[in-house]
Amino acid sequence: MIRIHDRDARGASKTGWLDSRHTFSFGGFMDPNRMGVSALRVINEDHVIPGAGFPTHGHRDMEILTYVVSGALAHKDSLGNGSTIRPGDVQLMTAGTGITHSEMNASGEDPVHFFQIWIQPNVRGASPGYQQSALPDEAGRGGFTPIVTPEGGEGQVKIHQDTVVSLARPAEGESLEAAVGAGRYGFLQVVKGQVSLLGETLRNGDGLEFAGGKRLDLVAHTDAELLLFDLP
Repeated sequence: MIRIHDRDARGASKTGWLDSRHTFSFGGFMDPNRMGVSALRVINEDHVIPGAGFPTHGHRDMEILTYVVSGALAHKDSLGNGSTIRPGDVQLMTAGTGITHSEMNASGEDPVHFFQIWIQPNVRGASPGYQQSALPDEAGRGGFTPIVTPEGGEGQVKIHQDTVVSLARPAEGESLEAAVGAGRYGFLQVVKGQVSLLGETLRNGDGLEFAGGKRLDLVAHTDAELLLFDLP
């Protein structure tokens, strides 16, 4: 099973300060055929104007991953954390028994572009937590590099789920392989650029859902940035 999630078929939320695209059902966008893949529940691509953002709001029992493409995002939460997330960082918030946070564009001049991703945990009622890691410069060069794992580690954040999220940053013309094990589920998110596989071209914003046990051979048509989800 291979299914392309066309970027132009995503749901949309647009206000004076936010332009958001929803790969899966979210908020006012409801499509019974787009309810996520395995534990992967939300992929929202957000653009926020300078000086604006999401005021304090709450979550429970969700692992929330934030990946900044350009600009800078200021985070504050009820655990007392305050940080700025920039390209090259990976941030994971465990909502657990309950957490409140805000996410604001850290700049008064430049927009911020980021992906926010929700993954359902394999345990309910965990203690809320916050992690942020600066990725090494070589992450994603020459293939997929794990950045989110159940164990955590250097250059990784630890998630409460049997899930691995990996990053690839191929150069134009580079070939690479995306694969997950048999009996599992895969989802490939194009963050930047264009890649081709199976005679199809995927552009920034497109996603690809596929069954485990398959190897996908990709070619980058431009410099690109990809996230690969290996899901239970």
